[in-house]
Parts: sequence; C-alpha cells; structure tokens
Amino acid sequence: MPSAPKKRRRTPRQLARGVRRRVRRAAGRVRRVFWRSLQLRVVTSTMVISIVVVAVLGVFLMQEIARATLEAREGAARSEAQADRNAVLGYLNQPAAEPAKQPAESGQPLQAGGGSPLSQATGALARRAGSASRYSVIIRNENRPGEFYGTTNIDPVSIPPRQREELFRKEAGEDSVWYTPLYYKGQPEPVPGLIIGTRLDTWGTGLDTSYEIYHLVPLDKEERILASVQQMITLVGAGLVLLLAAIASLVTRQVVTPVRLARQAAERLAAGRLDERLKVRGEDDLARLATSFNEMAANLALKIHQLEELSQVQRQFVSDVSHELRTPLTTVRMAADLLYDARDDFDPMAARSAELMQNQLNRFEAMLADLLEISRYDAGAADLDIDSVDVRDVVLRAVADSEALAERHSTRFDLRLPGEPCMAEMDSRRVERILRNLLFNAIEHGEGRDVVVSVGADRDAVAVAVRDHGVGLKPGEENLVFDRFWRADPSRARTIGGTGLGLAISREDAMLHGGWLQAWGAPGEGSQFRLSLPRVAGTVLRGSPLPLVPPEVEMRRSWRGHMTPVLSPAVADGGRDAD
Repeated sequence: MPSAPKKRRRTPRQLARGVRRRVRRAAGRVRRVFWRSLQLRVVTSTMVISIVVVAVLGVFLMQEIARATLEAREGAARSEAQADRNAVLGYLNQPAAEPAKQPAESGQPLQAGGGSPLSQATGALARRAGSASRYSVIIRNENRPGEFYGTTNIDPVSIPPRQREELFRKEAGEDSVWYTPLYYKGQPEPVPGLIIGTRLDTWGTGLDTSYEIYHLVPLDKEERILASVQQMITLVGAGLVLLLAAIASLVTRQVVTPVRLARQAAERLAAGRLDERLKVRGEDDLARLATSFNEMAANLALKIHQLEELSQVQRQFVSDVSHELRTPLTTVRMAADLLYDARDDFDPMAARSAELMQNQLNRFEAMLADLLEISRYDAGAADLDIDSVDVRDVVLRAVADSEALAERHSTRFDLRLPGEPCMAEMDSRRVERILRNLLFNAIEHGEGRDVVVSVGADRDAVAVAVRDHGVGLKPGEENLVFDRFWRADPSRARTIGGTGLGLAISREDAMLHGGWLQAWGAPGEGSQFRLSLPRVAGTVLRGSPLPLVPPEVEMRRSWRGHMTPVLSPAVADGGRDAD
C-alpha cells in the first residue's frame, strides 16, 4: 500500500511572508472600511481628539493635585521641624548637661535616653513624633562625625551626602529640603519621603559646637492617595472619551443616515429605477436636500423619457427607411445587373457608367445593411449565437475573404498563428465580420505593405492583432477611429467603398462579446488593432495575451531611450592600439 505523501513544511521565511501578506490584507480591509464610512471617521476623529484633550487635562490636574498635596505636607513638616528645633535648643541650653557615659564608636548610633542633652532631646522628639509613619529625627554632632541620635528605626543612610554638603554651605537656621527615598531597618524596600535638614549652632551656650538636625517625613500615604486620584482620573477620562464617542456616533448618525439613504436612492436611480424618491421629513437642510433630490429625479425621469421617445423615433425612422429603400433598391439592382452584364455592347462611356452604378449600388446595399445593424444595437436587440470555435479557423476565413482586395492593392498577409488550437466561445459570424473590417481597414491604409495578423491565447482570453505599416494614427485618434463616419483625413476618398460604419459596428460586436477592440498608431509607424475576447462567454475580461503596441516598436523605443556609447578598442583598452 503506497504511503501518503508527506506534507511539505514551510520555511521560516515563507511563514514570515505569509504573515506579512495576511497583515497587509487585514490592514487593507480596515483601510477600506475606514474610508468608506463617514460615521466611523467622525467617531474616530472625535475619540482621538477627546483622548488628547482628556490626557492633557488629566496630566495638568494630576500635577496640580500632586503639587498642592506635597506643598501642604511640606508646610506641615516645616512647622513641626521648627518646633522640634526649638525643643532641641532648649535641652542643649540646660546648665546641667552631662556627656554620654558610653560614647558610640565611629558609625554606630547612640540609643535614645540617658543623661546627655541630645539623648534627652531625642527621647522628647520621639515621644512627640509617635510612630515612624509621622516623621523621624536624626541629630548629628559635627565634632563627632560617626555619632548620631535617631528616633524609631530610621537608617541614617537615608540622608544623601549631597544634602549634607548643601547644608554646610547654608547659614545656620536655613532649611535644606530634599525629596528622596527613606530607608528603615527591617524593611527591605525604601519609602518615598521628604528630608528637611537644618544646622543648629550653640556657640556662646557653653557647648560651642554645631549640630545637624534632619526631619525625615515618609510620603507613602500621599503616594497612595495620589495613585488613587490618578486611577480615578484615568477611569473618569476613559468614561468621558467613550461618552463623547457615543454622542458623536449618535449625532453623526442623525446626519449620515439621510445621506446614506440619498446615496442608495441615487444608486437605484442610476440603475434605471426612475420612480425612486426620498421621504421628506421636517423643514431642515436635510429635508430640503430630499426635496431637491426628488425634483432632480423627476426632471431626470422626464428628460430620459423624452430622449427615449426621440431615440425610438429615430431608430424606427432608420429601420423604416432602410426597409422601404430595399423595395426600390431591388428594382434598381435588377436593372443595374442587366446593364452591367451587357456593358460589353455599350460604348466606353456607357460601359464605365454601368460599372460605376454597379459599385455604388454595392456600397449602398452595404450601407443599408450597416444601418440596420446599428439600429439593432441602438435598440438593444442584438443577440449572440454562441458556439465553441477555433479562433484560427475564423481568422483564416476572414483572410480568405480579403485575399481578392489585398491582391488589387498589392498587399500580402503575414499570418502568425499558434500551433495549438485556440478554442473560445463566441459568435463566429460577428467575430469574422470584425476581422474582415480590420483587414479591409489595414489594406486601405497600409499603402501596399505587408499586413501582419497575429493570434494569441492564454488561460482566460484569446486575441487577434492586425498590424499595418501605413500612415498610422495621430495622438488621440485611437479612440476617434471607432466613431461613426469618422475619417482621419476628410479630404481622402475611400478606395474600397467603405460605409464609415465598419469599425463602429466592430466595436459594438466586441462589446457584445464582453471583449475589447483597441487601436494603436503612430505617424510613420503604421497602426495596430487588437481584438481581445474571453474564452468563456459571460466572464469578465481582465487582460489580453497580445500587446497593444507592436513589440518591435516598443523595443525600438526602449533602445532609443537607453542608448550607450560604444567605445573603440583603443579607448576600451586604456589607450592601447589594437592589433
């Protein structure tokens, strides 16, 4: 039993390429939805502007609240620090100050209490401060660098060295305020805090020294309060943005809905439903828009009805005239055929008149047939007889019908047909008529040079190109050439007796197949007409297997635009002479 084929694993580059492709497709869909919805654009713009405004106001309010909170806490801390400094100064001025019995070693704190004035002052400050959540105090003696007196479990490393340097530069009694983290023994994480430092001089009091007093105020409560306020401002701002978006959506909907209804009515009106009207509600601008739209639709329906009647009259007139002319034309044709057959018995002038009358009758009959065909196209009564045929056979039949005319004009056909069948669903009679018209046109304007007929095919379409090397077309004439009775040079007579309707009918036949009939030309380089048809009737034609501009012309233009100088061997070899 044969094993199942293994699924081919995709490389990381292929996976990344697939992801990028899906992202681009999703972004394209979002972009299309965004630009097609006026309401979505208005709501999005409102939300973006609201977010910017709310963010700016929120940042401003948060800064002001934080500033006011910190200023209030700093003011209270300054008042408490001033009261504590006065209390410390009172203890230091006591006459019975006793030194500490066991001075601390360098870097080690002294315990609160004892008989020294600093220990007594520290104990009093500790009792006044209460817990460490209110504030802590550290007192340093400048004459004993390693000693400090501290309340609670505050760590002296909380005091930044730069603050101490700043404090020494200040006058005694001036505050040094720093916002810095505070460290407590037994707590792994620091606490945001405020340090107010002051130098206290006791010169003249018998101690003759200077002390540093630091009040360390924790701001964790204020931080939690500000975090709560920030969260509240964020929630309120988000709610305000959503509320503004809902208001914008509601207001925009009141405006967009009537506009959307007007667009839908206009689309139905353009599709041919001339009785489409809008409902008029109120007397505002949208109501006046609906009224104007209804008046426009009514006038448009009236004009279209009048034009349809006029077109019907014209088509009927052309059809009736064409049919009525056939009866006398049949009689004239019979008499002209008799005269033409007996022209050898006439004198030269009469024989020439019989030939001219025969040629003009042929042209007149062709013109009547073309007029009837054009009237059927105008009336929308043209139908296709679809069959699957080989395009090469259709081309060969059209070329065979044009051989006699080509011989009279000394023109030779150069057929470039593929080796494989080119099957397509089409009305072979109409396509053959298109090709005959293109071949006749190429013979008339080819000035006796070869006419190249190329056939190409791909998976979805087939194409036939007819190339002549005559006078060509001027810029802008590639579209005019399909107009009825149009000629590039009005002073030039038609040499093959054309009616001036052949290319117009050919374009209608091509459009009836859902295909293209296009022209290219340049003065002095000839012209090329390309017929492109879908292989399956009813499918949309998206491209052509043959180029509209001849390859040799495109190559010549590219060569002229990218000419490079050819160096001689002496120059190319650095100035050495060639052997």
